[in-house]
Amino acid sequence: MVGPIVAGAWLYAAGQRAGSTQASHEGATRGPNRMVKTDDQWRRELTPEQYRVLRRKGTETPFSGRFWNTREAGTYLCAGCGQELFASATKFDAGCGWPSFWEAVDPAKVEFHPDDSHGMHRIEVLCSRCGGHLGHVFDDGPEPTGKRYCINSAGLEFRKADR
Repeated sequence: MVGPIVAGAWLYAAGQRAGSTQASHEGATRGPNRMVKTDDQWRRELTPEQYRVLRRKGTETPFSGRFWNTREAGTYLCAGCGQELFASATKFDAGCGWPSFWEAVDPAKVEFHPDDSHGMHRIEVLCSRCGGHLGHVFDDGPEPTGKRYCINSAGLEFRKADR
């Protein structure tokens, strides 16, 4: 069995290769609140790392993102458009080096696409408003859903809960 650090390092390297050659993908494909911007607009509005992850489907280095170990109460938002995506109450430590959640705040806030890149089948998770690549979802998470949304910190912003 491959450990999470080894698997994470392999996925990071694969994401680096994909991010360097793939064209920026279009906005989300559904919903009345769809946000569409040109590639130049995205480049101006996002940091280089956010652009690489959200628009080029890159992957950040495991255990390097600013939210992989965050334990504060609040809501995680899409860094591209500000849509609420995940609640801290659904965040858990999967040991993979990326923020992991067992559920989105609303199923309509994320969309899923098959991803057969890098010689494996995965399910890509995108923001339903702007189409930004967030990460992937797997069926090895905790109850009650059994899902593990493995999400890049670069694709997220965090809003602390009101106290």
